[in-house]
Amino acid sequence: MAEASRIADSIGFTLDRFIKNKQGQFQYATGELSQLLRDIALAAKVVNREVNKAGLVDIMRPMGSQNQSGEDQQTLDVLANIRFTRALTKGGEVCALISEEMESYVDLNNEGRYVVAIDPLDGSSNIDVNVSIGTIFSIYRRKTSPGQPIHPEDILQLGTDQVAAGYILYGSSTMLVYTTGHGVNGFTYDPSLGEYFLSHPDMTIPHDGKIYSINEGASQSFSPAIKKYLEQCKDANLTARYIGSLVADFHRNLLKGGIYLYPATAKNLEGKLRLLYECNALAFVAEQAGGKASDGRRRILEIPPKELHQRTVFYAGSREMVKDVEQLVKDGI
Repeated sequence: MAEASRIADSIGFTLDRFIKNKQGQFQYATGELSQLLRDIALAAKVVNREVNKAGLVDIMRPMGSQNQSGEDQQTLDVLANIRFTRALTKGGEVCALISEEMESYVDLNNEGRYVVAIDPLDGSSNIDVNVSIGTIFSIYRRKTSPGQPIHPEDILQLGTDQVAAGYILYGSSTMLVYTTGHGVNGFTYDPSLGEYFLSHPDMTIPHDGKIYSINEGASQSFSPAIKKYLEQCKDANLTARYIGSLVADFHRNLLKGGIYLYPATAKNLEGKLRLLYECNALAFVAEQAGGKASDGRRRILEIPPKELHQRTVFYAGSREMVKDVEQLVKDGI
């Protein structure tokens, strides 16, 4: 009976077929953006393989260097950056790559029509304790004409200019979640077939939730508004859940309803998370799923970027929960 049931099961809708069927939704339906998404999915397969064998080979050691955010680089950080850079270079659709692991952007191909901003391996410090980690990516259409040198306006674009964004979660299963501005869809990777299959169509986040995710270890340096919000969460018997991997915390709240908070602290007065390759992507996903993302005063997607590694305060998740934080911040509590 079990074998008959397996035979009867539908294989499902593959990522490639889904991208092809939805290509007409893109404003510039030339096939290049579709191929770019496939390139990212392919690189994620390679990174997934490296992550899954991390305990078997010596790739969990620190590199002895720091990235542009001042964080210690792990070997896996560098490997993931190389995998995505190679995939995007060979694809030919990308003119420039912005990465957490590199000081400046990389000029890949002046004929390319797209700019990619990426955090190749978010939460990699958790890899040696077998905790979920992820990749975050944003895709922008370049402002200047192909064939021209890359200009600052191609690189420093508003989050509202994104044409696609998403993340890959490497956990108990590997998932790719993305949006092109027409809702959010999630795909689960089947390693036995080497394919992503549509597992979470039309993802929406509940308007309200019962989960708040924040590193309360730094609570002594939070603003009065955030301290007040945490008190309200506890008074309402909400559940605290904090993994320490941004993608994992965000993904859980997207599915179940909740809020992720990374406020300013005494150590990080502007916040810690990076606007271009972390917050913009997740804010785009959150809004397309019916949620909200803010720095307490402004919509994340409308914050003007001034530099590649710009930091920002970040509150994202269920719409009503983010609104509550915004109100406390604006009231100056």
